[in-house]
Amino acid sequence: MSAFPRFHIPYGQKLTLLAAVPLILAVAAIALVVAIQARALAEREINALETQLIETKKAELRNYVTQARNGFYFIYGNASPTDAQAKERVAQILSAMIYDEDGQFFVYDYDGTAIVSPRETARIGRNFSGETDAEGTPVVDRIIDIARDGAGYHDFVWPKPSTGVPARKIVYVTSFPSWRWAVGTGVFIDDVVATVATSRADVQARVQRTFVYIGAITLVALLVVFGSGMGLNLRERRLADAKLRKLTQRVFDAQEEERGRVARELHDGISQILVGVRYALDNARRRLPLGDGSADAPLRKGIATLGEAISEVRRISRDLRPGALDDLGLGAALRQLAEEFGERTGIEVHVETVVFRNRLDNEAKIALFRIAQEALTNIERHASATDVSVDLRGHPDGATLMIKDNGIGFDLNAQTPGLGLRNMQERMDQLRGTLSLRTSPGSGTIVEVQAPLAHMLAPDTTGQTSPDKETA
Repeated sequence: MSAFPRFHIPYGQKLTLLAAVPLILAVAAIALVVAIQARALAEREINALETQLIETKKAELRNYVTQARNGFYFIYGNASPTDAQAKERVAQILSAMIYDEDGQFFVYDYDGTAIVSPRETARIGRNFSGETDAEGTPVVDRIIDIARDGAGYHDFVWPKPSTGVPARKIVYVTSFPSWRWAVGTGVFIDDVVATVATSRADVQARVQRTFVYIGAITLVALLVVFGSGMGLNLRERRLADAKLRKLTQRVFDAQEEERGRVARELHDGISQILVGVRYALDNARRRLPLGDGSADAPLRKGIATLGEAISEVRRISRDLRPGALDDLGLGAALRQLAEEFGERTGIEVHVETVVFRNRLDNEAKIALFRIAQEALTNIERHASATDVSVDLRGHPDGATLMIKDNGIGFDLNAQTPGLGLRNMQERMDQLRGTLSLRTSPGSGTIVEVQAPLAHMLAPDTTGQTSPDKETA
């Protein structure tokens, strides 16, 4: 035996949990899709922003170089390739063109020697052919190649003059072909990188907030589901308890009514008969010692009366549980019930049972017999009928019992169904069958019940079944 008590979840709570699982899965799937779509959309927006910022920087660099070239083009345009004085003047002009904290113009000749570098003067006059950045990207050689091709952009990692910290840099290079110069300027884009990083962090924070919102909504939805489920469960339980109490009371009432009926039968029938038997036997006992020859008459009367008592006991026993129902089947039990009803009431009863090979199970036989018994009792008490027909037949959907009378009928909408009709309906509910009641004032009443095919047993192939029993 386990050391811990077994935890039992009520059926209603199981249904609530079962309903909550698809909700959780659906919300999780939605959250995942939302997160993926949000990240993808944000990434596209960030990439577009990054591209736009870089293109703005490139346009700005190109504008710087174009303005600078226009500023000294009159010197370059009128100078020969070997005019050292003109080259000196242009180099001085470019050296003076510094901007922002790190902005400057640079000049390399096609051999890789630095001619202009106002913020990094230690590079002037030195050859940097083959120089690469921290990532292994060629710097000066690539700048010269771009100049030889006309103009273009190049990006690499370079220490910022103001801080010495390496950062991503974009340069725009143009060419002075007659002087074999590569002239350009550059800008560090660490602000762009920072802006993109900030945007990505903001996207991540928004996605996390979205997950928090979805989680909160999910929690509220689950609480609503559980709350409503618990409320419905409690309500259904209260209704079920009330219905069970009502049904239990009805069972007790029915038991008391049946006990009262049996008591009346015993008192009014058996008891009176046995009193007569006792009186006859006592009379004979007094006469026998006197040698009175007339003692035979009370003995005979007592024996006859005792036979009546036995018949009455059998009748009461049949009312409680007819033996024909078990021995001969439903058809024979209905015929016997109808015969006794006709003898007792004087009402003409016609019974028709159509033989069918499938047999009803015990539960269905009892239910249909009790319904017929209840219907005949109602006819006797309320219908004022002179003719009754009982019809039992099997068909592909199961078995149908129909009881019809030519009595006064009643208005179904004008009165509440009594205990007898409720008992009929509950018996058919237990069988998962149907009950139909058709009546109106002055037109008689038809009670029709149908037992479903699930209560039909397989045909008896042994050849031992009697014709009457086949109908049950």
